[in-house]
Amino acid sequence: MPISRLKHCLDDHNIKYVTIKHSPAYTSPEIAESAHIRGKELAKTVMVMIDGKMAMAILPASDKVDLSLLKQAAGASKTRLAREDEFKDKFPGCELGAMPPFGNLYGMEVFAAEALAADEEIVFSAGSHTELIRMAYKDFEHLVQPRIVKLTPAG
Repeated sequence: MPISRLKHCLDDHNIKYVTIKHSPAYTSPEIAESAHIRGKELAKTVMVMIDGKMAMAILPASDKVDLSLLKQAAGASKTRLAREDEFKDKFPGCELGAMPPFGNLYGMEVFAAEALAADEEIVFSAGSHTELIRMAYKDFEHLVQPRIVKLTPAG
């Protein structure tokens, strides 16, 4: 999803947001450092397969998704990380690994970590390796309607 499409979606819903530009960065720690954001404040999108169906797990960038907790939360029999070849063409206009956590626009279920729901704001990649969006978490939740679940042992 090109950043302009994401911004149009936010603008169409009268959502207030801030765009943060940063030097090219590809890993969560690099992005957090480049944008001067603490790792736990940055949300990352992890593509997962839940009973053979693609979904998104959204969690603090400093955390790792616990697939057994996701499996339990989803009531699934099988969960695994999705392979790049399974999702690389699902997000036209987005750079691989920089997909915004708006799975609802692609018919994908979104599972958000409880830790994110506790924050007032969410910051996430906006489709490129040089741009982030910061917005109110409640607005993100209203638009995306993620399932709030325990994705890490800490929350």
